[in-house]
Amino acid sequence: MARQHPALIRLEPWTEEDFPLLVRLNAPEMTEHLGGPETDEQLRRRHERYVRLADSTEAFIFKVVLESTGEVAGNVNFWEREWQGRPVYEMGWGVLPEFQGRGIASAAVANAIEVARSAGRRDTIHAFPSTENGPSNAICRKAGFELLGEAPFEYPKGHWMRCNDWRMTLRQ
Repeated sequence: MARQHPALIRLEPWTEEDFPLLVRLNAPEMTEHLGGPETDEQLRRRHERYVRLADSTEAFIFKVVLESTGEVAGNVNFWEREWQGRPVYEMGWGVLPEFQGRGIASAAVANAIEVARSAGRRDTIHAFPSTENGPSNAICRKAGFELLGEAPFEYPKGHWMRCNDWRMTLRQ
């Protein structure tokens, strides 16, 4: 079971005002394991989708806010998808460079897993970090995900990468 960090961060729904955060999360150093930065148009469309989905039950789009200062440190999201013929949640996250290495991503992932568990719409949640992304793979391990193995993964569309398939059962 993941260690909770209730006082470290809080998750807040994505809003129209969060576009500057998305721009920062799109920096080359933040997208190195995701096929590189998106174009301005792709980023604008992503933001519009995030705003629209933030109030849905199809996807859960959050910014990560530090409790101590109110600073926005990154994002964590999960959404419904089908994987290997089964309905699952898929999860992704990003923490800005100046906040990395402080347990913020681990706290955000742990809190988002609890939201997914409470939603009760899927039995499992998966994360697919690049096999080359050591920190994200470590977060999966620390959160209690089970490594199922490598999986070829298309992200963004037209870009195939080697990812690890991490799974967590949400229903006990």
